[in-house]
Amino acid sequence: MQTVTLSLFRFDRALARLWVLGQMGAARFALPRVSGLRFWKLCGSGTGEGFTPKPNWGTWAILGVWDSRDHADEGFERRPFSQWRIKADESCTLYLEAYSARGHWAGVAPFQPQGGAPDGPIAAMTRATVKPARAVRFWRRVPDISARVGSDPNVLFKIGIGEVPLLHQVTFSIWPDAAAMAAFARRGPHAEAIRAVRAEGWFNEELYARFRITGVAGTWQGASFPALTDRQEAA
Repeated sequence: MQTVTLSLFRFDRALARLWVLGQMGAARFALPRVSGLRFWKLCGSGTGEGFTPKPNWGTWAILGVWDSRDHADEGFERRPFSQWRIKADESCTLYLEAYSARGHWAGVAPFQPQGGAPDGPIAAMTRATVKPARAVRFWRRVPDISARVGSDPNVLFKIGIGEVPLLHQVTFSIWPDAAAMAAFARRGPHAEAIRAVRAEGWFNEELYARFRITGVAGTWQGASFPALTDRQEAA
């Protein structure tokens, strides 16, 4: 069964940050040789509430789509994943299984939905290629949306990542359940932005995916992914 992984890496030291910048080129030669890895993307991240035009030079990500969980576990012992873990001051990987997906990323549909939304926490991913002519309008809307996401009491985690600054953008967030995420999407500036996307044609390419979370490895913010750990303890 297909497994999707999102690996986050935090680099605090200046030399390590320079090293990972170089990896944006070098890792592209290693990733195609990793067995069972069918689709991958190397991404930087944004500051503040996550989805912002200002880059965060300390946090980087690798998205992977694998033939199976076993392939993912084996692949993480190989370069570049093993190198990045060693160099990073902190790292964490979320194991995901798509239950809903529509759209394309770089011309392909990378996720194979397995159906059936889970009862508990879900992850949401939105990816878009912004048309250069629409970029100014897009980034006028985004800060308000990001602030609303950050202030929503239901959001457990959020981060903005991207392949190309300002033009190729991804939002990733974790919610307590599908109903909470859907309620946010229907109101406020997010809903207004969706209407503008449709009316004005902001994007060349779009992808919307929802995932059940099947596992977590490593730590983030000093805990075993605090958003999920805190939720489980509260329950």
